[in-house]
Amino acid sequence: MKLPVFVVDAFTAKAFHGNPAAVCLLENKLDEDMHQKIAREMNLSETAFIRKLHPTDNFTQSSCFGLRWFTPASEVPLCGHATLASAAVLFDKIKNVNSTLTFVTLSGELKARRAEDGIILDLPLYPAHPQDFHEVEDLIKTAIGDTRVQDMCYSPDTRKLLVRLSDTYKSRSFLENLKVNTQDLPQVESTGKVKGLILTLKGEPGGQTPAFDFYSRYFAPWVGVAEDPVTGSAHAVLSSYWSQQLGKKDMRAFQCSRRGGELEMSLRPDGRVDIRGATAVVLEGTLTA
Repeated sequence: MKLPVFVVDAFTAKAFHGNPAAVCLLENKLDEDMHQKIAREMNLSETAFIRKLHPTDNFTQSSCFGLRWFTPASEVPLCGHATLASAAVLFDKIKNVNSTLTFVTLSGELKARRAEDGIILDLPLYPAHPQDFHEVEDLIKTAIGDTRVQDMCYSPDTRKLLVRLSDTYKSRSFLENLKVNTQDLPQVESTGKVKGLILTLKGEPGGQTPAFDFYSRYFAPWVGVAEDPVTGSAHAVLSSYWSQQLGKKDMRAFQCSRRGGELEMSLRPDGRVDIRGATAVVLEGTLTA
């Protein structure tokens, strides 16, 4: 078996920043267990598998493909950065001739279209509802100790818990330097209700640094990812929350992990969100097994 494989840094124009994803092109059907074995071997937060939907399809001319995402531990229903990476491989390396690509996924059809300064993903917009603190108090205390919390919401569609830190923490450096205990979270929350923890902070006015509407970090030890560098699916929840809080439809965000990444979001009238990001392909080769 020989598979073309790429590693793409997503939500950044610079190599070794943003969120790396592996992308595999499947000319033929792959044994089911091989998806997970390859994802474990690649050992990145996500490995994406692009497959042809019909025997006559080809990666250069066709515009619709199947797409699946695997962490080193399990398959996931949605991954924004690996979708961005998949579109970048098809557009930039395979030279796909179409301006818009459609991916058939566990989260329905997702579209990616070329833009002048990157790629725009069309993702579902996931609402988050108020969450009673006492129901998740142990999880929060385990993760961030006595850090002050301003608001808390839960997205049932994605099983993500959104925790907004107090506005009294006025700088992005606080969130960047916050020590988060992820190791014990799967034991503290083992009901299956929560599969991802979003920590977010209101943005700062522009000055010496670019202005961002909000900052975030994302943790998913339940699926084998202690901290994800830049997370498109989390911003499908964050976009909904911060749009209501700020009264804005167009926003800029920075995910302040160690690698860091920038995202631009535009909420659409049809209840979806466009998320724009840049990419950098850092590796291409052949996977043999």
